[in-house]
Amino acid sequence: MNVPADLRYSSDHEWVRLEDDTVRVGITDYAQDALGDVVYVEVPEIGVTVVANAKVSEVESTKSVSDIFAPVAGTVVAVNDELAEAPEWLNDDPYGTGWICVIRPDDLAAVEGLLDAEAYTSLIEG
Repeated sequence: MNVPADLRYSSDHEWVRLEDDTVRVGITDYAQDALGDVVYVEVPEIGVTVVANAKVSEVESTKSVSDIFAPVAGTVVAVNDELAEAPEWLNDDPYGTGWICVIRPDDLAAVEGLLDAEAYTSLIEG
């Protein structure tokens, strides 16, 4: 599994990339592999306030429908609308073109509370 060292991770298999005062969010390589072929992605609305560990998105695959949880509390400031036409990006490039949304966290320090790559690797291998 690909677990980039420069990202933070939730125990629900979302990744977070810190970008100035915002975080880009997506699902991990482990999550996309477990889901199978993604056929639909519901992105949140820009401007919506999200609560940490609460549903922010939904992904439908050939195997199941899965909720995606906000790894931090804050406000959604951007979404990847292109996933509507290309949901397979979650499978093909989960850490690049397959991002789901960008959140402006209420507290940037919350990112430090997420798992680092080593801890996330231990979680998925455990």
